[in-house]
Amino acid sequence: MTKFSDLGLAAPILQALEGEGYEVPTPIQVKAIPIVLAGGDLLGIAQTGTGKTAAFALPIIQRLTTERRPAMRKGCRALVLAPTRELSTQIAQSFRTYGRHVGLSVAVVFGGVGHRSQAQALARGLDVLVATPGRLLDHIAERNIALAATEIFVLDEADQMLDLGFLPPIRRIVAQLSSKRQNLFFSATMPHEIGKLASELLCDPAKVAVTPVASTVDSVIQRVLHVETHNKRSLLVELFADPLMLRALVFTQTKRGADRVARHLDAAGIRVAAIHGNKSQSQREHALADLRVSRVRALVATDIAARGIDIDQVTHVVNYELPDVPERYVHRIGRTARAGARGIAISLCDADERGQLRAIERLIRRSIPAEDRRNPAACLSDGPEVRTQPHRRNDRGRWGAHGRRGQPKPADGTRHRTLDTTRDGERSVGLGRTKPAAGPKRHSPQRGQTAIRTG
Repeated sequence: MTKFSDLGLAAPILQALEGEGYEVPTPIQVKAIPIVLAGGDLLGIAQTGTGKTAAFALPIIQRLTTERRPAMRKGCRALVLAPTRELSTQIAQSFRTYGRHVGLSVAVVFGGVGHRSQAQALARGLDVLVATPGRLLDHIAERNIALAATEIFVLDEADQMLDLGFLPPIRRIVAQLSSKRQNLFFSATMPHEIGKLASELLCDPAKVAVTPVASTVDSVIQRVLHVETHNKRSLLVELFADPLMLRALVFTQTKRGADRVARHLDAAGIRVAAIHGNKSQSQREHALADLRVSRVRALVATDIAARGIDIDQVTHVVNYELPDVPERYVHRIGRTARAGARGIAISLCDADERGQLRAIERLIRRSIPAEDRRNPAACLSDGPEVRTQPHRRNDRGRWGAHGRRGQPKPADGTRHRTLDTTRDGERSVGLGRTKPAAGPKRHSPQRGQTAIRTG
């Protein structure tokens, strides 16, 4: 069995690992650490939860301490780009933890907080800078940092960067770097755009692939509950009657949806917090801290928490809404059953989400055990649920038997909805009106003319 001491790591780093209780490296650490120590470029395909951060942080710390030199003022020796504030903070903390006996300077910059303290940290020069792309570009524009002397460049969670629209900013940042650098590129999947970016950034890279994204952890017990849309909230409250659901993550598709579900759980007496892109950095940090110390029992989140967030002892993951992208299902349920523990993943699936469920099952190459929690009337048809509701008044008029102003009435009794994508890559639901599809105009025959029927 390979140990960290077999990988050529220095004694101060091994001491830090021992203090954290780490003895046996993960497969990606075994494969990646020798390559990074040798100074070569690396292309790593590994999903979150495989020990990927230590796979690049440990050898970077060793290289920076072995080749000790002061960082250039307003510069950094190693730059790590990450897609979210939470992941950036987590990576920076890992560098501090593993390097606490070697005296490295580490800083993290991201949006949602003031520039001044970050600019002050950059002015002194850093060994390691962890940053989100947008805020780093802000500091470059303000001339708070120059990247020409950066020796090591790490791009983490590259496919999530793609999902969030960060590829143009990444290219602008790479243009600021010296061509004489080591590049480390990590992604859970390798779509065409990511493969193209990797070919642009890397020079004759070694390739390491472990735990493909299509695989789910065997220690996660997966279930699907078929339920009508309007019964999802009550069923979710019913799930929390299980005393074993001590620390749960509940995933929704939209920010507003996360807030609505959180309010419903709170009204049912369940301690809960919400986390998404519209929350301030302090709110997001407090929510994560509250879940870690069990001040709240559940965290309702968008996919911003699906990757790179390491919270110990998450007992349950609930997909209140199934993701549009099947790979995100794997990332979501990977938040539980960490560090050898067992976990439970429950997905609430309504009639409109069956296509997403089939796509997920094709990806993971297995059927997920299902239970029918629909009422008998809904079970009579495999098609989308159809419900009748009494006339109701809303804030813009009265619903008639056929909806407002002749438009079809939505099944859930609400106004028509439109979906927008925000800068954080999350879907946001807005209310609006839809126009009926345009069709051919009909002309009534004038007096004295004969109507001609066609078709």
